[in-house]
Amino acid sequence: MSDHNGTWWIWKVFWILLVITGVEVALGIVKPEFMLTQVIGTSILNILFIVLTLIKAAYIVQIFMHVKFEKKGLKYALYLPTLILIPYLTFILLTEGSYLFR
Repeated sequence: MSDHNGTWWIWKVFWILLVITGVEVALGIVKPEFMLTQVIGTSILNILFIVLTLIKAAYIVQIFMHVKFEKKGLKYALYLPTLILIPYLTFILLTEGSYLFR
């Protein structure tokens, strides 16, 4: 925690989150044609949104919930279930949800 002297770290976090959010907003406005290809019941663009949102969430948890400064065992206990369950549940939602329109 001693590296949190001053305000430089909060500005670093702000700019990183702003860039990721800016990419999401720009892709949402532009919607490139090649990213609208259907994969696993949804478009590549939606999958990219899910991945970017998970990256933002992990970064927020690391910084603001101070998980970044914990021991490896606690990090694994928090991240491994998340890294396994969220993609699994997302896959199930996308595949089962596509049956609705058949």
